[in-house]
Amino acid sequence: AAWMFEQASQNGAFDVELVDLRDFDLPLFNEAASNAWMPSSDPAAVKWQKKIAEFDGYIFVVAEYNRSLTGSLKNALDQAYVEWNRKPVGAIGYGGVGAARAIEHLRNIAVELQMVPLRNAVHIAAGSFMKVHPMGENGPMSEIEPAIKPACDAMLGELLWWANATREARAKDAKAA
Repeated sequence: AAWMFEQASQNGAFDVELVDLRDFDLPLFNEAASNAWMPSSDPAAVKWQKKIAEFDGYIFVVAEYNRSLTGSLKNALDQAYVEWNRKPVGAIGYGGVGAARAIEHLRNIAVELQMVPLRNAVHIAAGSFMKVHPMGENGPMSEIEPAIKPACDAMLGELLWWANATREARAKDAKAA
């Protein structure tokens, strides 16, 4: 997360904020319906919705477990609907195959949330991951940066384009409403 935050910050085109799910203490989704249909009743969910509504696009850090994304990320995605709509989402993932399956699952979920899933993503496969993880060599991200930086730059370029395009379209829709 820190490396991705640094890359997006250094890009200069983004106002970047690191949002950590651990700071929100989200309950397991237990609403009568999605907030697409009725307001959420849980204060933690409402706080989460207000936070994510602030942004024009997202980059998720995705760990792959059992060929999918983590339950905590899926739960966080489920806690909102309206706030995700018509905004781009990219991902940096780590796992055995660079979290490719988890990121693909995230893209499918994003489509249902009416987001714009980006084609480009950053995949940190097991060999590279073990070079920088404490259970491995615990090296700096700079050791694997040559392998992942081109994908990162491509994703950030795509995110910027879609964030600008969807922000403009959302503003036009709001004006027409």
